[in-house]
Amino acid sequence: MTTPTVPLFELLRKAGVDDTDFLREAVEWFVQQLMEAEVTQQIGAGPHERTATRTNSRNGYRPRTWETRVGTVQLAIPKLRHGTYFPEFLEPRRRSEQALVSVIQEAYVLGVSTRKVDQLVQSLGMTGVSKSQVSALCQGLDERVQRFKQRPLEETYPYVWLDAKYVKVREGDRVVSMAFVVATGVAQSGDREILGFDIGLSEDAAFWTAFLRDLVARGLRGVQLVISDAHTGLQAAIRQVLQGASWQRCRVHFMRNLLVHVPKQAQTMVAALVRTIFAQPDQTTARAELKRVAEHLEERFLRAATLLAEAQDDILAYMGFPHEHWKQIASTNPLERLNREIGRRADVVGIFPNRDAALRLVGAVLMEYSDEWAAFPRRYFSQTSMEKLRAGANAPDELPESSQQKLA
Repeated sequence: MTTPTVPLFELLRKAGVDDTDFLREAVEWFVQQLMEAEVTQQIGAGPHERTATRTNSRNGYRPRTWETRVGTVQLAIPKLRHGTYFPEFLEPRRRSEQALVSVIQEAYVLGVSTRKVDQLVQSLGMTGVSKSQVSALCQGLDERVQRFKQRPLEETYPYVWLDAKYVKVREGDRVVSMAFVVATGVAQSGDREILGFDIGLSEDAAFWTAFLRDLVARGLRGVQLVISDAHTGLQAAIRQVLQGASWQRCRVHFMRNLLVHVPKQAQTMVAALVRTIFAQPDQTTARAELKRVAEHLEERFLRAATLLAEAQDDILAYMGFPHEHWKQIASTNPLERLNREIGRRADVVGIFPNRDAALRLVGAVLMEYSDEWAAFPRRYFSQTSMEKLRAGANAPDELPESSQQKLA
């Protein structure tokens, strides 16, 4: 079955219709019929039709050009005698697309445009933009992004994921690499949310501490497990701000760090050995398997064996929580899709003209993901498994050294 997202002209081309003029005329006719149908539904009557349900009447047309992938389409938008009608397909771009446009426009205004940006502007059909237009667009986006960024957190969030993506930002006369940090969480209801985001010069303890304190000030509470990379500054911030929460070192990042200490020709073998630890059914057997693997590695790869032994509490913390959650809470992989999309949008821009531009674009991307999660409600974790978490099910019988103690 053909997917409904395939553009009309793509379907026509597959059917052997390659005439561009025909395709453009077909799109023009189809869209015109769509507008007429929408107006008929809105006013309760068709052209020259008298009905008891009529609430308005047509009042001519106004011309409008529409740039499409098959060329410029000439539209005649119906006018109403009372009120207005505007077709949904001509509504302003989605927030992230508006943000991308505003970044490019602001780059022009600030005189930091490049040939690559110029080509992008032309591909978007933009020719020239005034400072007042840029200001109006940016202000509207900034207000929405800031409202989303500072909104109260009203739920209890047992799980919190933290990660950072580096982007290039112009600061004065220099281009610097800045950390764009994102926090997501799962509420006690099992629903996933974007909790917060910010941008700073580095991932040092002061920056992470301020970020986490802002989350707490906005209402973050009930955190039982924080999942992140082993960045020293982040660990210190978690210890200081989220006292009582366990810490899970991202299993994926740990594996990468471990294999740095292993010759390339032996990395596949070592990785397979370490994975046997995570395949165990509970924390007790996982610790026993980790000890066995570390002893096996000692003779040839002492540094790797030492790192593995020292990290056991950090990389096995997730096993103290319901088994149904293990796959998601063992690493920062749930944030990977967000980071890939942030990277893709940032790569298009190249160098952000300032921090506000970066916050504007990435904040708009995160707002879209938040809307998507809310519009298609599907609990990240089931209510049954979250009840196990509330009751303390799957907690290990004995924890020689909790990950929180390890952080301390």
